[in-house]
This record gives sequence, structure tokens and C-alpha cells, in this order.
Amino acid sequence: MPISRKTKAPDMTMKVALLFAAFFASASAFAPVQQNARTQTSLFAEEMSKALPFMKRPPLLDGSMAGDFGFDPLGLSEINGVGIDLYWLAEAEIKHCRLAMMAALGNIWVEAYGPAPGCEMASAKNQMDAFWQLWDVHPQYIAAGLIGIMFVEAFSGIATTSGRESGMRAPGDFGLNPFGYAEDSPRLKKFKEQEIANGRLAMFAAAGQIMQGMTTGEGALENLASVFN
Repeated sequence: MPISRKTKAPDMTMKVALLFAAFFASASAFAPVQQNARTQTSLFAEEMSKALPFMKRPPLLDGSMAGDFGFDPLGLSEINGVGIDLYWLAEAEIKHCRLAMMAALGNIWVEAYGPAPGCEMASAKNQMDAFWQLWDVHPQYIAAGLIGIMFVEAFSGIATTSGRESGMRAPGDFGLNPFGYAEDSPRLKKFKEQEIANGRLAMFAAAGQIMQGMTTGEGALENLASVFN
């Protein structure tokens, strides 16, 4: 009997110890699973596009560029051939943004205040009709404009190529800083975001002005006024 009591006591102690060990082991085993789940969820959220939450974010669109929201459903950011890459695409977008902003404002300005001196024959409110009026009387103006565009594109192409190779030039940066905005980094970043946002809107606006003019034969302001009539 004494031997039996000595044997049962250690057995009971061993069972209690094993029970506590199993309890703490099971509790600690669940903690890493929850942490891994949170980690996987955060990584999954980071990989999704801000513009298209149902699509994964393209690898090169990491939000470092102005106006980058991961919008690339066609995968153009991954093109790297025949001289076209993400740097080239960013340069082209900024260039067209700036041109579209001038075009959208210019269409309205000419319609409201009339053509520039020397272009009085382009009196049509419709932008395309005014273009052909100028072409009929002074085609040399159009030719001079095309030659000017060739020189601008050549200069821009050299800047783009050298900037892409050296990595020392941001897309669209031509060193134009008359008001010293480039010296204020937070302010410069804000202006870059605004330039891209307004430029993208202007591309739609300029295309809409031309399309409406060709469809209705009226100018942009006339089309706008007809909405309220």
C-alpha cells in the first residue's frame, strides 16, 4: 500500500503538469496564427491598386510618382522595349497634360475674346472650323507651328533620353522655377500632384471641346450655354 500511494502521487502530479503544459501550449499556438493572418491581410491590402481595388498594384507603380494611384489595367508600366518604359510614359503624360491645359483654356479664350492679331480670318466659334479658316488663308502659320513642334520635340527627346540614362532628372523637369517653388519640397510635391490632376482633366476637356464642336458646329461656351437654355 505505501508503494501504491507513492506511485499515485507522482502520477497525479504528472497529469496536472501535462494538463497545464497542454493548455499554455495551445494558447501560445493560436497567437502566431492571428499575427500571420493580420500580416497577410496587410500585405494583401498593400498589393491592391488604389484606383482599382479589385486588381493588384503594378510592381513599378509604388506611389512615388505624382498622380500614381496604381491605375494600369493594360500593364503599360511594365513595357520596357523600343525605347518605351515607365519614365518615357510619365514624360509623355506630363507633356500632354501641359499641352491640354493650354488648349482647353485657349479654345475658350479665342471664343470669348476673338482670335489673335494676324489671325482675324479664324472667326468661327467652332475650334475645328477656325483651324481650317486659318489654313485656307495662312497655311504658312500652320507649317511654322509644325516646325516649331519639331524643334520642341527634339529638345524634349534629348532631355528625356539623358534624364532616363542618368537618373538625375525627374520626368517633365526642365529646370523652370521662376518663383522658387522647387526649393520647398512639400509645396513642390503638392504642385506636382495638382499639375497631374488638372492636366488629366484638361485632356478630357480639350477632347470634349473638339468633339462637341465637330458634332454641333458650335463653340465650347455656346455648347455650355445650350445646356441651360
